[in-house]
Amino acid sequence: MSADAIAERLQVLHERIAAAAARAGRRPDEITLVGVSKRKPASDVVAAVRAGLTHVGENYVQEALAKVSEVNAALAAGGTPRPCWHFIGRLQRNKARHVAIHFDRIETLDRPALGDELDRRAAAAGRTLEALVQVDVSGEPQKGGVAPSELPALLEKSERWQALRVVGLMAIPAASEDPEQTRPAFARLRELRDALAATSGAGRLRELSMGMSADFDVAIEEGATIIRVGTAVFGPREPFQGGRNE
Repeated sequence: MSADAIAERLQVLHERIAAAAARAGRRPDEITLVGVSKRKPASDVVAAVRAGLTHVGENYVQEALAKVSEVNAALAAGGTPRPCWHFIGRLQRNKARHVAIHFDRIETLDRPALGDELDRRAAAAGRTLEALVQVDVSGEPQKGGVAPSELPALLEKSERWQALRVVGLMAIPAASEDPEQTRPAFARLRELRDALAATSGAGRLRELSMGMSADFDVAIEEGATIIRVGTAVFGPREPFQGGRNE
């Protein structure tokens, strides 16, 4: 896709974000747009960042490793700051090292053992890594995510980590052609966050990552602070059997 087309898509997205924020009595600057670039070339990411995108998400470690380096190098050569890199795919412990080194934030933390490994790897690299806990709000364990009933225990464990800082919650609702069908899941995640914020030590949960290309307007109305948008930024992709993280 051309750089001009990507810039136009971003402009339309920002207008939609502003409209959704206005309906909810919120400010547009309360919402972070993460452009999901899985299976898209580094050149598209560079064009998007030069057009104003400041956060980029990737789903697959192996694809991301070369792309992150290529994008960062191209931007540095042109004097453009690199984006904040989000890892938004399911992560195996044996790949935690790569995420701890190359990403700034992981949005799919869903078990203590993974947190332990990320904390250890980030500390060894001399970095601080931010994390969002993925919550299974739709009862679809195949997508990953901690059960709501197990969330308090995971957050309690997270207080012991030194290099991994939990800053919010993330959810992937059941897929639906009607965005209104995802509203209850978004509301559920917000309610969980608000309930936890009232407990000791959980006030750090400032972020709610929810909403994708098809339903981010509804997510913003329900309190999303992060939306993960891929096709609306970079255009359609080839079908892939790999989950619905954007």
